[in-house]
Formats: sequence, structure tokens, C-alpha cells
Amino acid sequence: MISPWDRWYSTSCCLCCHVRTGTIILGIWYMLINAVVLLILLSALNDPVQYRYHLTSSELGTDIDVMDDANICIATAISLLMILICGMATYGAYKQHAAWIIPFFCYQIFDFALNTLVAISVVVYPNTVQDYLQQLPGTFPYKEDIMSTNNMCLVFAVLLFIGCILSFKAYLIGCVWNCYRYVSGRGTTEVLVYVTTNDTTV
Repeated sequence: MISPWDRWYSTSCCLCCHVRTGTIILGIWYMLINAVVLLILLSALNDPVQYRYHLTSSELGTDIDVMDDANICIATAISLLMILICGMATYGAYKQHAAWIIPFFCYQIFDFALNTLVAISVVVYPNTVQDYLQQLPGTFPYKEDIMSTNNMCLVFAVLLFIGCILSFKAYLIGCVWNCYRYVSGRGTTEVLVYVTTNDTTV
């Protein structure tokens, strides 16, 4: 009987490329995104006056710092950690070291769980969508039109959007998991070579 893990195992992913190639591309893509975020955060630390954002008193009634120095430092550390994890996954897939892929796979599971909790919170508390829209600044495009929409339609649209994101993330998790299984399988499989001649077989 075939186990569920073996039933979904495949060595190819989107665009008919190998799971190793897909994992390398995914790791490089995540590294590029986090590198851009890191550059923005470092620019904010270098010139805090230019990049400091305040919510005006006309919007929330108080003057609140959205990004202070402590939050920027924490976000910078997280970006550095993410670049390290994505670099490990890229290196592990390229050099076929399965253990290097595990941290990136764990990050994907954690990210998927967080997005699932967001979807569950929208289902359990549908009024949170309207509350979030009210917190948006007045200059946000089409804010009034969106808020005038029926609440159930908004919840359905948000759930549909989150569902598409979760499906895509689940597919990427499957690709990285198949890459891990492929690399770990190649590392543990022993290949026996038989040299055949006319007289003897070694």
C-alpha cells in the first residue's frame, strides 16, 4: 500500500523544472525580497528623519510612531535571519545537503500556519475586515466604495484571496518537501556498479 507521502512525491514542479531547480529559484527569490527589505530598513536607520512615519492627530487623535528605532532593529535582525535561512536552502539544494533545507521548510510551515490563523480569524470575527478598513488612512484609494460594500461580500473576497495565497504556499511547501526527499534519498541510496566482461561478472 502506498503511503500518502509517497503518493504526492514528485521530482518535477511548475514549468516542468526539477524540484531542486525550483527550490533554488525560490530561495534566491526570497533572498532578493529580504535583501530589498533590509536595504530599506538600513536606510531608515541611517536617516531616521526621512523615513520616520507618524500617524497624524486628525486620523487617530494621537501622534503615534509606527516605526521607531527598536522596531527597525528587530525587523533588520529578522531580515538578516531570513536571508541566512534562504541562503542555506539554496546552498543545500545546489550541493544536495538535505539538512540545510530543513530551516527554510520550517519557515514555510510557520508562514502557512500564520496565514491560516488569519483566515480563521476572518471567519470567526467577520467584523475585523470593516475595522481594518476604518483604520486605513483617508487617502487610501476607493476606501469609501469598499466600505460601502456588503460585509459578507467583503469577507468572501478576503477569504477567496487568502485561499489563493494558501494554495500557492501549500504548493511551494510541497516543492521544497519533495526537494528535501529527493536530496536525502540520493544521499542514502547506495549504487552498486556491475562490470560485465565476456568471461566473468564482477
